[in-house]
Amino acid sequence: MQDFEPILAPAKPKQKKLPFGWPPALKLSTLSPVPQRRRLRRKSTASQDNVAALKTSFDVWESIKSLQTRKWKIYDIQHVVCLGFILFSLFILPSAPIIKTAVLLALGGLLLMPITQQFFLPSLPIWTYLLYFFASRFIAPEYRPHIWVKVLPALENVLYGANLSNILSAHSHPVLDLLAWFPYGIGHFALPAICSAILFLFAAPGSTPVFARAFGYMCMLAVTIQLIFPCTPPWYEKAHGLEPAHYGMEGSPAGLARIDKLFGVDMYTTSFTTAPLPFGAFPSLHGANAVLEALFMQYYFPKFKYFFIFYVGWIWWATMYLNHHYAVDLVGGGLMAAIAYYISRVRWLPRPQLEKRTRWEYEYVEFGDRPKTYDEEYGSASAYGLGLLERRTASDSDEWTLGSSSSLDSLSRGDTVCGSSSSTPDILSPTTPNDDFKHVVLGLTPQGDIWNGGRLARESELSDVVVLS
Repeated sequence: MQDFEPILAPAKPKQKKLPFGWPPALKLSTLSPVPQRRRLRRKSTASQDNVAALKTSFDVWESIKSLQTRKWKIYDIQHVVCLGFILFSLFILPSAPIIKTAVLLALGGLLLMPITQQFFLPSLPIWTYLLYFFASRFIAPEYRPHIWVKVLPALENVLYGANLSNILSAHSHPVLDLLAWFPYGIGHFALPAICSAILFLFAAPGSTPVFARAFGYMCMLAVTIQLIFPCTPPWYEKAHGLEPAHYGMEGSPAGLARIDKLFGVDMYTTSFTTAPLPFGAFPSLHGANAVLEALFMQYYFPKFKYFFIFYVGWIWWATMYLNHHYAVDLVGGGLMAAIAYYISRVRWLPRPQLEKRTRWEYEYVEFGDRPKTYDEEYGSASAYGLGLLERRTASDSDEWTLGSSSSLDSLSRGDTVCGSSSSTPDILSPTTPNDDFKHVVLGLTPQGDIWNGGRLARESELSDVVVLS
């Protein structure tokens, strides 16, 4: 029977020899000039816990050690900018050195403890914006620029042929007041936190930090524009016409005064009368915030995009009906939000996997939409806080990056690539432990990138990764 075993045994498929000693596992289809999508198959393991893992340590020395060994990048200037705005805001506030010192110490502790750092570091631009906004009231009038009264009404008539805010607010009704109050008086203040929570629970890990930074920096820029280019809102035109405005004049709740009267409270009248920027009409943060929230939410939840569009139109109508903003203010704020969103999406926003329902179902995360070269993905485009795709070593830390430790990891822990240990991170984050890999086959681009002996011989970007389990 032994003589018949070679005949009865199934025939082994012949492996075609490839030139230059290429690995036989590489398929000839990878030589096709048609770019292929990234394919991935991996075992269902506990690796998904690494993607959604959160820090639980209170040891500040972990963060201090990581900062001591960190290689600083150009994008790290964002933290210098935030610190500058914080110091400026504390400087213009009334003298209270003990309270100011306590604020700085408390902020430092929150940013250094890993358990709080993962939440407060990505949201630092938001806290900076809030401090900057409320402290701006203490800027001395002699340092403030001229208040523009006629610019926005003129632009309104030039662009739209009429003052849309005055038209929409000409006739009021208690039902319309309630419909306008809900998005303008409640939704505007509550939705940033609600959207952050939804993104944290149901979107890709790392999406909330990107949203928080985009939101915070956009608001900081908007307040700066409002301070440099102060303009009067529509309620001023109704109350004072086109008379020159001056600093020290009180703000106005405009249509929200009817809400206070309807509910018998004095909430909006007091808050808007003493507003830090009564002449901060352009750009509208009510319009900008709504657009930014809608863009982020529709990216991860496209089935509800028409509802998000409806909400933007709803709050835009409410701002003009309540006589708080011109239409040009809303358009300016919307353009700022669109720019902030698309910059974030192209470079840093984690890609959604629509079949996943919660963050804990993600086994890996891919960042950005823009086609990247190898250097951009694995090194030269990296940054502290904004560069998610950076070359990492054992001494690098994820805590101070945009994605934080819950959304980014690297191959620096010794994951095996083509039979060799590599410290070069893959775009998939975090990687699966070694026991999940049998081997990795890197495909060829039309330009002929190959992985040979653990090193990449490249002429262009890597386009195809196959993980075989």
